[in-house]
Amino acid sequence: MKADQTQRKLGEAVRHYRERLGMSQEAFADKVSMHRTYYSDIERGNRNPTLRTLLRIAEGLGVRLAEIMTEAEL
Repeated sequence: MKADQTQRKLGEAVRHYRERLGMSQEAFADKVSMHRTYYSDIERGNRNPTLRTLLRIAEGLGVRLAEIMTEAEL
């Protein structure tokens, strides 16, 4: 699988969990102390976030990173 496909699938999975919380991108980015455009880029698959960033997102979503990866089929 290409890197851009991986990033896109990961972003889709993150979006799925955020939407389950009923939060906007901006509200969620604020919650995890992340700039809203950076967070938006992650959801759209335009960024390759670090492990530390992914763990911060997972914590904010209230799920384990492994759950996000499983949702993304990675």
